[in-house]
Amino acid sequence: MQNRPVIKTAIPKRRYQIGAFDVALLGEIESGDARSYRYILAFVQTGQAQPSFYVCVEQDAFVGTGRKTYGLRVINEVMSEVVDTGSQWGDLDRFAEQGIKLGLQALGLQQERIVRLM
Repeated sequence: MQNRPVIKTAIPKRRYQIGAFDVALLGEIESGDARSYRYILAFVQTGQAQPSFYVCVEQDAFVGTGRKTYGLRVINEVMSEVVDTGSQWGDLDRFAEQGIKLGLQALGLQQERIVRLM
């Protein structure tokens, strides 16, 4: 995965179990790449070492009209694309809800139960 976020340090904010995926929502991220992340939601299939799907909130890359605007980026093996922008993605709860929805759709997990572990 060529556009995988490079994470030097991060603080886990939430953890979930969704089917065969462990999902971590990270904040306070120190990035080792050119992007500045506010949050990253990483989906790791059980038994795998690396996430196969990410939903990220990029900060400072998108300038709005007087308000902080964030980019919502989806990253997997075949794409890295900003799917939405807006100030709402700076909110942890709103991002978590939307990020999980995107992951469920992309990974075909709509029928799986979401268990919040932390």
